[in-house]
Amino acid sequence: MPKNTNKPLRYRQIHLDFHTSEHIPGIGADFDPDAFVSTLKDAHVDSITIFAKCHHGWSYYPTKVGKPHPQLARPDLLGEMVTALSAADIESPIYISVQWDELTAREHPEWRAMNASNRYQHAIPTDPSAGKQLSPAWHTLCLNHAGLRHYILEQAREVARLYPTQGLFFDIILTPDCVCSACVERMLCEGLDPENPDDRLKNDEAVNEQFRSETSKALFEEFPGLRVFYNCGHIHKQGPGRFVTYSHLELESLPTGGWGYDHFPSSARYAATLGMDFLAHTGKFHTSWGEFGGFKHPDALEYECAQMIALGSKCLVGDQLHPNGAINPDTYASIAPAYRRVEKLEPFLEGAKQISEIAILSAEHMNPRGTRNHPSDDGAAQMLQELKRPFDVLDLSGRFEDYRLLILPDEIPVDAALAARLNSYLASGGKILASWHSGIGEDGSFAIDFGIERDPTPVAFKPSYVKAKKDLDPSMPETAFVFYDEAETVRAAGANVLAGIYPSYFNRSYRHFCSHQHAPDDPDSAMLGAAATEHNGAAYVAYPIFRLYRAMGQPLYKYLVRGLIHRLVPNPAMVTDLPSSGRATLTRQVEHDRHVLHLLYGPPQIRGKEVRGDDGSSRVMEMIEDIPAIGPVTATVRLPTRPRRVFDAMTGEDVAWNDTGDGAVSITVPRLRIHSAVVFEGA
Repeated sequence: MPKNTNKPLRYRQIHLDFHTSEHIPGIGADFDPDAFVSTLKDAHVDSITIFAKCHHGWSYYPTKVGKPHPQLARPDLLGEMVTALSAADIESPIYISVQWDELTAREHPEWRAMNASNRYQHAIPTDPSAGKQLSPAWHTLCLNHAGLRHYILEQAREVARLYPTQGLFFDIILTPDCVCSACVERMLCEGLDPENPDDRLKNDEAVNEQFRSETSKALFEEFPGLRVFYNCGHIHKQGPGRFVTYSHLELESLPTGGWGYDHFPSSARYAATLGMDFLAHTGKFHTSWGEFGGFKHPDALEYECAQMIALGSKCLVGDQLHPNGAINPDTYASIAPAYRRVEKLEPFLEGAKQISEIAILSAEHMNPRGTRNHPSDDGAAQMLQELKRPFDVLDLSGRFEDYRLLILPDEIPVDAALAARLNSYLASGGKILASWHSGIGEDGSFAIDFGIERDPTPVAFKPSYVKAKKDLDPSMPETAFVFYDEAETVRAAGANVLAGIYPSYFNRSYRHFCSHQHAPDDPDSAMLGAAATEHNGAAYVAYPIFRLYRAMGQPLYKYLVRGLIHRLVPNPAMVTDLPSSGRATLTRQVEHDRHVLHLLYGPPQIRGKEVRGDDGSSRVMEMIEDIPAIGPVTATVRLPTRPRRVFDAMTGEDVAWNDTGDGAVSITVPRLRIHSAVVFEGA
């Protein structure tokens, strides 16, 4: 793969969808380049991804490779946009749809993906009409066809030759569980079993990698410096080798669009470890992509963009242009406050690196399945955010020794190579917190010295109960509290037992049950095993506590983990009295000799109770409307040296600070609304 060097991504971007049916007349007729650019400028936008070919398969320029939209009122709508944007110093990456292309699906039905359910793959697999030719949905194409790959590459070359674009955004690179004749033949040749879903996923991934490798090699050779990104809706935690064909990363994560507010942080803190420039996607929509006439509250956009920059990301807001080509002024009026803030803060963002004392070894990386984050990763990330303990997310290529504490959430199997790394990390002074099946070696025993022994028979009661010592955490109750999941049976062999597992009277069944949910704890029973232990810097929790916290949100689970973290890594780099729904990060700009503390407050609420999805399902709507101011907010940070000056990055006003006498500096922010960035200069 040719080495490709690119200019840094800009901070204030738009992704402009334009998927327009051939049954709508006057496509682009009302496009006004002056109004287009002035609206973007007023909203402080400095880059906008515009469109060459959409999901309907139509192109918006005089293509000789594809087919122009039959209702296109301006022969070169794309070219007009590029010209106007270039004159205004607004970058214009260009969008090309890949596996959703309705025109090509009609013209080349032999290229359509056929999933293992023996039907054509659709974008809406559980729609009542799914699998039928008349489904009102995108019909997915299979990239295991050289003709399709050639068509996409030739159109990409055509676009890059015709227009001075900074990059290409290839959308919809999916794993459709394909068993078309070409994929079955390929699997058999590779020794894969088409009836095995894991093998079908391997084949899908290999087909996609072939497409990415062929495309990037050709484009990087002809267009040095061109940015290239392949979107599949999630940055899979598969290691740096997965992204060698990419110039940068884009984290699609629309909080109100089904991703939720807890998806982005763990994705961002994984992307930050890969050494690649990256940006995050949110949307201007009330729901998600494809929504016309929907608007998100400006406070929500301001909070979401502030969180992006606090976590080390550049910003992008998704929009959808009306088929008539007229830009919507209301949309950009709602984006402007967020991007005005980001623009003001950019000098304090360039080259900033988060101070992360804790790393999560990704369960998604160790268990590669699913289309988005692993629930154990998300649960751990959610806890750490609420506890204001900044973190990174690692795959196996990460450097454990850069962190004070390594968390192994719920499902981290340990082979001999990983065991050697973990034990070396412990011996060098690092700390480990593992839960449930994490840390178990290939022989079924613990591969790390937790000072405990494992019984192969799990705890027989579900749910079961925990009694914890007050010295674990002050918030532990005196009485037993319930854990709604299974647990490993472990007994101390040198470890300090900080909490124990106790049974209920019986498991609920038709033979015996009590009350509405489950039987209470049996106060006369003996302890079944240890629930939480610590031994020589290695702590263990017998439950899948991180996925359980994500599922149930019981604060006591978080307090148990808080107690273990405090024992393992006291004196954190940052402490604040922000409420649990607040967020905080500490970054360092080495070249500018300063640290920046980001404090955020914008708690989402559930407002919509039955938001209908394209697939016929429903979900709740997490959203932000109006964010109140809170304060005063105090924070203490540990810095390498005393700062020369402390000030507010937005206003430039000095912030009073105190030396606590133990190597830390404390400040008070009298009023916090959405976001505050406090600069510690000379530290």
